[in-house]
Amino acid sequence: MNDSIAPGAREFHTTRWSVVLAAQHGGDGTRALKAMSELCRDYWYPLYAFVRRRGHAPHDAQDLTQAFFATLMETNATAADPQRGRFRSYLLGALKHFLANDFHRANAQKRGGGQQLVEWHAFEPEAHYALEPAADTDAETLYDRRWALDLLDRAMKRLRAEFAAKKDESTFDALKGTLSGAAAAREELAKKLGMTEGALKVAVHRLRQRYREVLRAEIAETVNFPADVEDEMRHLVAVLRSS
Repeated sequence: MNDSIAPGAREFHTTRWSVVLAAQHGGDGTRALKAMSELCRDYWYPLYAFVRRRGHAPHDAQDLTQAFFATLMETNATAADPQRGRFRSYLLGALKHFLANDFHRANAQKRGGGQQLVEWHAFEPEAHYALEPAADTDAETLYDRRWALDLLDRAMKRLRAEFAAKKDESTFDALKGTLSGAAAAREELAKKLGMTEGALKVAVHRLRQRYREVLRAEIAETVNFPADVEDEMRHLVAVLRSS
């Protein structure tokens, strides 16, 4: 990752987060509910990790996270301020408010039992949490770290799916290390792929360019204003550098 991850300006399309916000003003409620559900599924683990780092036991953290999602789906984020722009920031603020509310805490099991947005057995949250850094990392820092790493993971999965659509997963698997500096030596890599070193250089450049584009696209789905994409990209770089 570096500071050059923001390519030229692109058309800013309707995003999942803007669909949710639009529902506050008479937008398509069904579409907004679907968009919120998709966003929640992307963010389940950063939120779960935040709740765990706040000192809640695994089962309680699962109930609280599920109940929080149920509350979001019931209200469709109607308390969200469109001027805040970023779903990441809105979500963390809403979760803090939720955890501070004794009524919500007391009724977490009941409220979370209706809409199961997170299948805990399938996701194995504690297996993920066991790999987190020592407990001296505060909850907000951990939330940001997991937001960043999960974002990179989704971008990588999207890239691999694009190669898979062309039946070229083996090329992606060979080249993906060049995105993090973990790839084999260029000469060895070129030989493995049956390319000249010049052709490999072009392939790596295109992969990195597409990776930046996919990252931007993932972030764009969670903001309401075009300028916020650049701010979130800068935040992503800062979080990864401090990890």
